[in-house]
Amino acid sequence: MNTYNAASPELAAIEISGLTRSSFILKSVLAAGAAYGAGAVAPFVSRAMAQGGGDVDILNFALTLEYLETDFYVRASKLKLSKDYKGLAKDFGDNEREHVDALKATIEKLGGKPVAEPSFTFPMKDEKSFVKLAVVLEDTGVSAYNGAAPAIESKEVLAAAGSIVQVEARHAATIRLRSGKTPSPDAFDKTLEMQEVLDAVKPFIKA
Repeated sequence: MNTYNAASPELAAIEISGLTRSSFILKSVLAAGAAYGAGAVAPFVSRAMAQGGGDVDILNFALTLEYLETDFYVRASKLKLSKDYKGLAKDFGDNEREHVDALKATIEKLGGKPVAEPSFTFPMKDEKSFVKLAVVLEDTGVSAYNGAAPAIESKEVLAAAGSIVQVEARHAATIRLRSGKTPSPDAFDKTLEMQEVLDAVKPFIKA
């Protein structure tokens, strides 16, 4: 098993307070990533998004993910980081904030209501823990977008999601390279069977 698909137990330490469907799915995503790594996330999201709700539901899930990433980088910017990492935290955080604004606008344009932002707790106290968590969060975020994409009905929404996931992938590659990891260790992202993912997620999920 390569480093990209290795289990990421630190994801299990992230706490999300929201009780919305989007928050519950995101909790499950983090649990899947904690147990089996980013490769487990895409099939879980695909199954969850295929169970109904339409494009607004998918966009609200993406919005909840972007809330998490925005808050993560805001908190990271307050740590004692090196100049390079401080710059990355600011730039990435600004990108995530723009994603939040764009997703909210799209949801409202479709006649939906953007979900409220949950509160988050991250296992992060210094540069080392920031870098480790940033790598797994960015990898997980890319996998989550890839998992949601097949369920999107609108070509316009799919194009918007595609433009966001490209930036998320650049984030993932940059933070992996800066941390000494291979930016793209595989030609294709690996996935697991859905039942393996479900079995892994069950112990972590709390309502």
